[in-house]
Amino acid sequence: MEIVYQPYIDPEFQSLLDRIHPPRVCIDNDAFHDCTLVKVDSANRHGILLEMVQVLTDLDLVISKSYVSSDGGWLMDVFHVTDHLGNKVTDETLILYIQQALTDPRRRGEIPKELQTCLTRDVKPCHVSTEHTALEMTGRDRPGLMSEISAALYELRCHVTAAVAWTHNARVACIIHIEDGLMRGPIMASKKLAQVHEKLESVVEAHHESGERWSVRLTAPAVGRTHTERRLHQLMYADRDYKQCQGSDGSCRQWNGCTNTHVTIEACREKGYLVVNIRCRDRTKLLFDTVCALTDMQYVVFHAAISSKGTMADQEYFIRRQDGCSSNTQSEREKLAQCLIAAIERRESHGLRLDICTQNKMGLLSDVTRVFRENGLSITRVEIGTQGERATGTFHVTDASGHEADLRTVELVRRDWGVCFEGI
Repeated sequence: MEIVYQPYIDPEFQSLLDRIHPPRVCIDNDAFHDCTLVKVDSANRHGILLEMVQVLTDLDLVISKSYVSSDGGWLMDVFHVTDHLGNKVTDETLILYIQQALTDPRRRGEIPKELQTCLTRDVKPCHVSTEHTALEMTGRDRPGLMSEISAALYELRCHVTAAVAWTHNARVACIIHIEDGLMRGPIMASKKLAQVHEKLESVVEAHHESGERWSVRLTAPAVGRTHTERRLHQLMYADRDYKQCQGSDGSCRQWNGCTNTHVTIEACREKGYLVVNIRCRDRTKLLFDTVCALTDMQYVVFHAAISSKGTMADQEYFIRRQDGCSSNTQSEREKLAQCLIAAIERRESHGLRLDICTQNKMGLLSDVTRVFRENGLSITRVEIGTQGERATGTFHVTDASGHEADLRTVELVRRDWGVCFEGI
């Protein structure tokens, strides 16, 4: 049985370097008429670029261009950003928060209530929780699996406070935050945790044949818990969902007119870099997903240029291994290309989108997923969270064969649950 209690690391120690050499942040609304310029100069350390991108994307800000330059010890980042409606960032409260979050790591992760009120919307990802027990599961993507997991949790009197799930290449990874349904707090009793873990293992195992990969893991509440979406990338990478991804052997000139994801990797022996070029459809959080893959594969970004034009985005990275190893065999480059493509594809939405807003109650996820299963709908992606008495979320569904869902079936579900739906 794997129940993980993460070690406590004093955040004061983690932020020592940032306090000795605090980042310098400049937010400029005068340089361009159509976007806000965010410039950051900071001491360089592994993962800091990802942390900066995470701050911006967690605020629903869209990064249309970015430039990164590093001399090894110091890092300069420039981001061209707008809000989710395409407007400049002009609210003083939001600007102040961005400056503080980029300067002080201790301020990251929690969006102040006054900022949420100012923006008249909840900008914090509803599925990020550090206060509840987290269930992490990976395995084969099978219809009805999410329904049976949520039903088992309801049977054990566990209240789902947030859930997020991705599917890719016939694999699935999900993170479900749960609390004691009776006490409405973290599940602290080891006996209850063991009972939950044992039940979920039996449910997931029943959906797999002998020898197939799957995992179930419970983690206790922790202040320093990894960002949920980054953790999903890590889970799917560990599950080797990238194995079926194919890179591109063609040159950049052959990409014109193609909307597929292309990755080329070349060695710059003079400087010891690997030069990575990526062209794919532009979308929100694209930079976050790409930098996640590079960071968790222990690559350091020394220089980068990211831009978007129309529906397409181009990214170029000059990277080295964190351990300084200069070996870059063909097999290593192929794996890197596969992992970058997988990181980009995981968030792509397949199927019909169903947005739900309803009363927060115990067993809600179990009820909704049961209705999907009984109507022959398969879930390809989930994001749902709770705030007070309200539960909001998004489901992407197909039919059981992975094809487009029948709109008449979806209408029946909508009538039952009062959800609005939108084609993707």
